[in-house]
Amino acid sequence: MPATIVIGAQWGDEGKGKITDLLAEKADVIARYQGGNNAGHTIVRDGEEFKLHLIPSGILYAGKTCVIGNGVVIDPRIMFEELEALRSRGIPGDNLQVSGNAHLIMPYHLLLDGASERQLGRFKIGTTGRGIGPCYIDKYTRTGIRVQDLLDEKILRRKIHTALEEKNWLLQHYDLGVLDPDQVTDDLLAYRERFESFICDASLLVNQALDDDKHVLFEGAQGALLDIDFGTYPFVTSSNPIAGGACTGAGVGPTRIDHVVGVAKAYTTRVGEGPFPTELFDDVGAAMCEVGHEFGTTTGRKRRCGWLDLVALRYAVRTSGITHLAITKLDVLSGLPGLKVCTGYRAGRRVHEEFPLLQTDFHHAEPLYEELPGWSEDLRECESWQDLPETARDYVQYIATFTQTRVKFIAVGPARDETIILPRSIGRGGAV
Repeated sequence: MPATIVIGAQWGDEGKGKITDLLAEKADVIARYQGGNNAGHTIVRDGEEFKLHLIPSGILYAGKTCVIGNGVVIDPRIMFEELEALRSRGIPGDNLQVSGNAHLIMPYHLLLDGASERQLGRFKIGTTGRGIGPCYIDKYTRTGIRVQDLLDEKILRRKIHTALEEKNWLLQHYDLGVLDPDQVTDDLLAYRERFESFICDASLLVNQALDDDKHVLFEGAQGALLDIDFGTYPFVTSSNPIAGGACTGAGVGPTRIDHVVGVAKAYTTRVGEGPFPTELFDDVGAAMCEVGHEFGTTTGRKRRCGWLDLVALRYAVRTSGITHLAITKLDVLSGLPGLKVCTGYRAGRRVHEEFPLLQTDFHHAEPLYEELPGWSEDLRECESWQDLPETARDYVQYIATFTQTRVKFIAVGPARDETIILPRSIGRGGAV
């Protein structure tokens, strides 16, 4: 059975939760491989809406194993709050497994995250303030606290005492007081008993599942354009949402991956700071925001909306080796008389047909557009490729041709059943 990675192919918020939920139905193991509770996945099933931030989307399926991999950073309070919320709705959550190598978000990470953003002022990154970045910093400076440390109180106390020698100095610098290392340790140890039944060797679990010919689904958070290495730096997240992050974040080799599904909206959105060449400030952008309900699942912040950036999408296809695309929110574009797609940028006197290497060029990029006809029909009743208006089919075909990949899923509404699954992907092999 195949191993499949689901990634966001834009700046996050593409609808990965819905596509992951669809694919999880046929998977045996669903593994989250990076990020933390700065993510927000919304799933609508049988009229019920589920908002997940840390727990893998596959948790809604009984009998399937859900894994939080070593590449994820975990706020224990958030994890158990999510589990309790799921249990209150009849979802036991006892199919969850957590890598012992995953790092824990500590109270000082939360404090330092907010303080750092305030100090940056107008140059702020636009983080969610969830402590994600500071936790990853500690991971790479080898001063982090891992899930497995909960199982050895002596090591845990020593690590927290050592960490707070530096962190308390920083907290005082930001006028945030100091933290008592023993109190921080005791508070964390209060989660030990609840954690013990979940802790596992995630790499071993996932590889054994693949050895047993089981289907493993790797779930990413955020999006390719927020990748710490390949995103619009410095306005990025602190991990690798691209497909390669699934290997390091779950402990599998690249030869084990069969498919990479990139999820992209039929237009483009972005939350927080950072360049956005196709952003709209007119009535069309406002309509996209209103019709698409473009507010962040995690922060509630209003999303910036704009025309589809195909150059950036093609870049995501390249950096993640995307084999199939899932196009979401196609229905939001209904009623627009004409559509635009970005097929290049102008920066100064130079025209870029590929994603610019220099961040300065992208910051000052002016989009070059191709215009395509729109459609007036409501797409939410469409159940097949043939049901879509011809101009909507042409729009999807244009995306596939420009990015040189295949489209497998088309979402025409938020509900799980408002998704067209194409029997033969459109793209390199032509239309269905």
